[in-house]
Amino acid sequence: MQRSRRRCEGTAMGSIVVDLRPGLGLGPFSLGMPICEAFAHIEQQPNAYDVVHVKYFDEEPLKLDIVISFPDHGFHLRFDPWSQRLRLIEIFDIKRLQMRYATALIGGPSTLATFVAVYALFGPTYPGIFDKDRGVYTLFYPGLSFAFPIPSQYAECCQNREAELPLEFPDGTTPVTCRVSIYDSSTDSKVGVGSQMSKACVPPLPAGSFYMEEVQVKLGEEVWFTVGGQHIPFGASPQDVWTELGRPCGIHQKQVDQMVIHSASDPRPRTTLCGDYFYNYFTRGLDILFDGQTHKIKKFVLHTNYPGHADFNSYMKCNFVIFRPDGGSFHQDVSNSKHVITPSTKWEQVKEILGHCGRAAIQTQGSTSNPFGSTFVYGYPNVAFEVMKNGYISTVTLFQS
Repeated sequence: MQRSRRRCEGTAMGSIVVDLRPGLGLGPFSLGMPICEAFAHIEQQPNAYDVVHVKYFDEEPLKLDIVISFPDHGFHLRFDPWSQRLRLIEIFDIKRLQMRYATALIGGPSTLATFVAVYALFGPTYPGIFDKDRGVYTLFYPGLSFAFPIPSQYAECCQNREAELPLEFPDGTTPVTCRVSIYDSSTDSKVGVGSQMSKACVPPLPAGSFYMEEVQVKLGEEVWFTVGGQHIPFGASPQDVWTELGRPCGIHQKQVDQMVIHSASDPRPRTTLCGDYFYNYFTRGLDILFDGQTHKIKKFVLHTNYPGHADFNSYMKCNFVIFRPDGGSFHQDVSNSKHVITPSTKWEQVKEILGHCGRAAIQTQGSTSNPFGSTFVYGYPNVAFEVMKNGYISTVTLFQS
């Protein structure tokens, strides 16, 4: 599926010059950055990035990259679908993008990125690889590769891997690059076009990073942040949470409790405005709801940040692990456990783990506010799952029954 943001009619395409950083990034976009940070850079420069396409596989969002494409500038960003971190930058139309390397410029309409020009700017390297099926010769540098189309009549010139560099055709011409790839160089992989594109890996996180920190859940009891070591139980105070997790990214009042009408045991009048309030930890993919009277935690909301949901890009992904009530405890290896629920668990698997539940409540905001359609909310003791139409979990709400 593709989502676009289009410029107004009559707005001219902006030309930009971006810094090329082999093995690190391009312009403001750094390899390994979360997708939320990339969108923040885009929003900060609306005149430069005024046409943006977001592409993803709607039915199976974990199978293919999430791609942010800039058609006016001829490049796109590929994000690993599970970690939602930038793994590969591809320039697919180098005539549309001018890049700065050191003090020199390459690419754009005025500076052709020929083989000779690339070799002169980046210096000597080992012979490249020729893909005769695609007719493409790829030249590699650490964290950087250039692909050059080779006309069929000159394919024999590229068969010898020890061909003299820089590559020139018998008629004295030199090919112009058709694609540039920027990728992490720490694995020493050679990333190019076709199957070689999949070799680009997300850079390792810095030691002690809280991004994608595993958050283990004991239903009805507490959550445990495995990197920082914080245990946050139900009933904790705002002061407790502030001490353990730091200042929240936002605080907002919950005006009306829309689910109280379904609760036969709740004594509050059905017209009562709710005094409860949320602590929003967007960078942890987490909301914490406090009771407005007791000022104690009553709910946690965990977000998966899947594209195709109305809250996509509002939160970073919460890497939660929910243990089945009768099996599993903190501090255990959950990688091969069949009795835990994670952001990758589909709804059919949840039912196998927790058993069947009743009918779903339908949650919708209307097509104007949410073009992605309605979601379905299923409840179990101490937990409720909001499920998208593709069967993936969008949010998990924890509470005490």
